[in-house]
Amino acid sequence: MVLLSSWQTKKVSNRRRLVEMLIVGNTNLKGRGVFAQKRFLKGEIIERAPVVVIPAEQVEFLDKTILGNYYYDWENQAAAIALGLMSLFNHSYDPNTYYVKKFAEGEVELIAYRDIETGEEITANYNGSPEDISPIWFDVVDE
Repeated sequence: MVLLSSWQTKKVSNRRRLVEMLIVGNTNLKGRGVFAQKRFLKGEIIERAPVVVIPAEQVEFLDKTILGNYYYDWENQAAAIALGLMSLFNHSYDPNTYYVKKFAEGEVELIAYRDIETGEEITANYNGSPEDISPIWFDVVDE
């Protein structure tokens, strides 16, 4: 039996509430996507996910798998696979969120960049900054 401190219990409870506010569904052109089940206000945390850190010397192997499309660049040239729904948010050059890598905590947070309406797809700019329009490794599809 694992006993959680009151802080850990609160963190687990908050995580459960965040996930209940999101749903995975199909988009018209991009395949799967994550959609808001409630209205999120600018600055609100939408998702907080723990990561599995892949050491830098193993990233080349990760790139040869389907997971090569789903990891975050991490500190010290490592990679990180985010758990929860974090790796399912689609890319957009006009995103409604941004993410913050929390290296010390081993987590990634997704935060509303603007207000997001119920039913709206939640997107992030894979370049790391909402304003960065640099090309990414695949052809971008906008809906």
